[in-house]
Amino acid sequence: MSAYHRPIMEDEVVEGLALKDGGIYFDGTAGGGGHSFAILNSNPKVKLVATDKDTEAIEEATKRLSPFQGRFTIRHSDFKNYANVFSEAGIEKIDGFLLDLGISSHQIDDEKRGFAYRLKNAPLDMRMDTDSPFSAKDVVNGYSEEALKKILKEYGEERFAGAIAKKIVSYRAKKPIETCGELEALVREGIPPKFRTPACARQSFQAIRIEVNGELNGLGECVRGLVDRLRVGGRGCVLTFHSLEDRIVKQTFKDLATGCTCPKELPVCVCGRKERVRLLGRYTASEREIKENSRSKSAKLRVIEKISE
Repeated sequence: MSAYHRPIMEDEVVEGLALKDGGIYFDGTAGGGGHSFAILNSNPKVKLVATDKDTEAIEEATKRLSPFQGRFTIRHSDFKNYANVFSEAGIEKIDGFLLDLGISSHQIDDEKRGFAYRLKNAPLDMRMDTDSPFSAKDVVNGYSEEALKKILKEYGEERFAGAIAKKIVSYRAKKPIETCGELEALVREGIPPKFRTPACARQSFQAIRIEVNGELNGLGECVRGLVDRLRVGGRGCVLTFHSLEDRIVKQTFKDLATGCTCPKELPVCVCGRKERVRLLGRYTASEREIKENSRSKSAKLRVIEKISE
């Protein structure tokens, strides 16, 4: 097992994809290559195309997948650019896709990446794609108080968003906010003492990370587009880690699984709508996995099967 990142619900993902001989599969968030390895290792006749925004992850995944040379390709890209990636790879249809929407253990633990509130001296960064010029420092030091409040409230579901935004703007008027420790302290100050906990900055850091990386932008459209690319009988698996992204995935899958919406009193369907996917379930990590890897506790895996074009 690579120390870079431990894949979550690995067995459930492989089972959910129901790998077919000769099938082509897409891992949109390769990370350290854990899920990709499991897919390629589970069936010697499948091929895989993968993407990741993080060049360090691509380097690690490429090494991890070296035993399967010739059966995989990894591109430095956001999975939302799947159409260009497929076109470059000469792929029209796929037999399954996986999106693991979580941040990797390596990204969280690597101090120079500046993702975690507990890494006090880490530079305020939070970029999944280190080639991007836009970082958490730009958000925290450049957004208006109202924009910060909106992000913290919508993306972090932070009840004290207004007070935290005010603290940030007041502090940065004297000097720029440079480190995770500075931001964590400001978030803590903006939360009433009786609500402060060791992890009380988690939601605010999540909100800023989502903004920096555009994690929710176009997510529903992307999932819908990947379903379009599935062959009938193909499977889609999405791992989510917080309520906002899970809600988008859930609603998108539910819409795709909805058939005729005509009023019941009509003798025949006039809307022409038909179910495109079958919902195969929503899964959470086992107690054993949660015990071994606490980061799996918040994970939800949703699986669908395409039943019609």
